[in-house]
Amino acid sequence: MSNQENGMPEEMKPWTELKLPDLLSSDAIRELHAAIESEWDSSRRSACQIAAGRALWKHAIHDPLAELFAGETYMRSIYEKIKKDRLNNAREISGVIVAVRTLWFDSKLEAALSSCGGGAAQVVLLGAGMDTRPYRLSCLKESSVFEVDYAEVLQVKTNILEAAANSKDEHQHPIMTAKSVRRVAADLTEDDWLEKLQMSGFEPKRNTVWVLEGILYYLSHSDAMKVLKIIADKCNLTRTVLLADFMNKQATTLSSSVFKFYSDWPDHLLPSLGFSDVKLSQIGDPDAHFGLLQDPLNLFNKLRNLPRSIQTHPDDGTPCCRLYLLQASGSPNQTIS
Repeated sequence: MSNQENGMPEEMKPWTELKLPDLLSSDAIRELHAAIESEWDSSRRSACQIAAGRALWKHAIHDPLAELFAGETYMRSIYEKIKKDRLNNAREISGVIVAVRTLWFDSKLEAALSSCGGGAAQVVLLGAGMDTRPYRLSCLKESSVFEVDYAEVLQVKTNILEAAANSKDEHQHPIMTAKSVRRVAADLTEDDWLEKLQMSGFEPKRNTVWVLEGILYYLSHSDAMKVLKIIADKCNLTRTVLLADFMNKQATTLSSSVFKFYSDWPDHLLPSLGFSDVKLSQIGDPDAHFGLLQDPLNLFNKLRNLPRSIQTHPDDGTPCCRLYLLQASGSPNQTIS
């Protein structure tokens, strides 16, 4: 999707008033979101927050199901933050990092599938949360997609999709764009998640794109390293592509009770595990911009202009909280450079 329409730069396009779909106020979906609020921990609820970000940045991301997965509470909360930011002429509008990150993963996934031969590749969404890629990306039309997450997350997701499918509003009906979607109830902190994935039809020797968006930093260091090593080991079997985001140490201080794993140099870490081709981007880089970060003085552009080794900003002493976007790949016939 073009980031400019009718010649108008994205950041100049008007933001519409919040209008929630009628289906979101139905008893079935209200009950599901009430259960999320009362029963899920912060890491699980973050899936709804991310969905709200995608929904509210609809001028950049086409995700018609995001509002239903977000729920009214998060839609209103993030909308108010966006409204306040725009009134204050903020350099960074709330949710922009979600929008850019989503578009980066979308574009890299499409490129990875192309490099793998399209239909020859499986796609695994680890910590899938309320991700809707199997319902909105045409590049998945020949791919088998596996969504791995906690059982209760996948069950709520399934229930919301069923409610949408049964609704009278045809605009909310989920239309699968992937060849197939299989939901795998598993905990990435347990040792059996790969076995459960394989029992669901995952083929270890088939070309695979692994998508780890917004998941690694919720894991402990040991658990995150186990997950990365399992994926890296697949490079010895078949063409393997990893798309993942990493926080640096400073970024984990934003919520020390939630964020655990970090890597200041993930582009050094991944080759040490077995990936032969690793590329790092930061929010605001040419491939992680999408016309949404025009102000040269916004936080992300300022961070990009500082050496990655600097931990506090020289202007105001604030922590240099970075989010790294990594694409890595490997295959049996490649050697680490």
